[in-house]
Amino acid sequence: MWLNVDMLYIVSTPIGNLDDITKRAIDTLKSVDLVVSEDTRKTGMLMKHFGIHKPQISFFEQNEKKHLPRIMGLIKQGKDIAIVSNAGTPGISDPGYTLVRAVLNEKIEVTAVPGPTALVMALVLSGLPVHSFTFRGFPPRKSGSRKRFFGVDEGSPHTLIYYESPYRLTSFLRDALEVFGDRPAAVANDLTKKFEMVLRGNLTQLLDQIGDQKLLGEYTVVIAGKDAKI
Repeated sequence: MWLNVDMLYIVSTPIGNLDDITKRAIDTLKSVDLVVSEDTRKTGMLMKHFGIHKPQISFFEQNEKKHLPRIMGLIKQGKDIAIVSNAGTPGISDPGYTLVRAVLNEKIEVTAVPGPTALVMALVLSGLPVHSFTFRGFPPRKSGSRKRFFGVDEGSPHTLIYYESPYRLTSFLRDALEVFGDRPAAVANDLTKKFEMVLRGNLTQLLDQIGDQKLLGEYTVVIAGKDAKI
């Protein structure tokens, strides 16, 4: 039986353009007792922009185990708590899963305030098949491990979606070319922002387009599935 005295809200926030925040997200952040944030500084700037004044607790990969008991204790005391990541939907390659799992194990109610997610926007802008896809998050950093990671999906017919850092994007594309062959793909960056960019073409063409230019920000890479009809 669900308890009614406490609640965890999973709140999506803009991935770039602040105008993408929903009214429900603003209302939720204004109404909760506490905000659990991946980066309290970034969340603080977001809340200040929208006139939201709430206490925060940091919650990121390196301190999840340490702060989880405190957050759970507050929820059990009847506090309504929202969790946000730096951008997008909490839990999608960001902190959130461990808290959601812990709350559900205690039969405490959870709800989500939907909003932007980079992987979905990149997918629909890619021009690749969208009816069936697999999100793989961030691949391993080292080339050998990354190739083995790619190899798991080499025969998959589903469109594949990855996140990658600017420091490894070129090596990512080279390894993808070696494992998948010269498939159609797309690279997206600065989504929703003024200089939003989506490059489309085969993997060799993307490598040529990127060349030696200085890369900034987080990238989303979309690669066609095996034998995709395009």
